[in-house]
Formats: sequence, structure tokens, C-alpha cells
Amino acid sequence: MSESGALKLQQEPIDLGGLVRDVAGSFFGDAAARQVTLKVDAPDDLPAIDIDPVRIREVITNLLSNALRHTPEGGSVVVRVASHPIGALSVEVRDSGSGMTPEAIARAFDRFYKGSGSRGSGLGLTIARNLVAAHGGEIHASSEPGRGTTIAFTLPREP
Repeated sequence: MSESGALKLQQEPIDLGGLVRDVAGSFFGDAAARQVTLKVDAPDDLPAIDIDPVRIREVITNLLSNALRHTPEGGSVVVRVASHPIGALSVEVRDSGSGMTPEAIARAFDRFYKGSGSRGSGLGLTIARNLVAAHGGEIHASSEPGRGTTIAFTLPREP
């Protein structure tokens, strides 16, 4: 889809913090049922950003779904939205789950790559990377086995 250049973004000024709070809200029930704490840290005074809200909602949904899937009972998932002086906004999804090896992190965004214990298709992070890149942004993963994983993406405020 985006690799062929066929991805058309429907960009509009969006409150990214509000979008993240809305997406996270759809996960609170699942998190509570699994006894995982889900917290959103998004300031109310973030500047609007021109993005395709449907596509970025898909990215956030994917990251939250992965984080909750890999976080054990009693663990936590924190979503943080921040503004950067470089004219960008970032979203960070940090979990206290099983973590990933350096080898798994290196391949996390590869198409069809699935880490040990993954039940997904191996496409979610690839799609997320492509959608973030289509917005001119970047996405990164950091992790340590047994200490959880953080996936963060940054979007420029100006297209």
C-alpha cells in the first residue's frame, strides 16, 4: 500500500493528545480485565498537528495492542505524548512486559517478523512504520529482555 506510493493521506489539524486519549480509552476495559495498569500522559496544551487521524489511530492502536498483549498481569503500559522544540510531536508506548532481545529489536519492523510468543501476523509494526514514514516521521523501538519495550514515533508538525 504505502510502499507502492498509493497511500493517500487525508491530513487535517488534529489534537494528537486527544486522539491518543481516545484510542487508549478503547483499551481501558481490556487492560483492567487483564489487571494491567494503562496510563496516558498527554498535556492538554499540545499544538495541533496536520496528520491523517485514521492512519495515526491505526498506528497507536497497533502499538497499544502489542504492549498489552506482551504485558503480564500486574504490569503497566504508559502512553506519553510530548512536544519537541524541533517542531515535532512524539508518542511513546512503554510496557513492562517480557521485552525483546537485541536481535528481535533489529528485526521488529521487518515484514512478517514475529518475536517469540507473538500471535500476530508479523505485519503490525511494518504497517505502523510505513504510516509514520508517510507522514514524514520516524519510529523506533528499544527493549531489554525482562524489562519491557518502548516503541516511540515522532511526527513533524509541518508536513
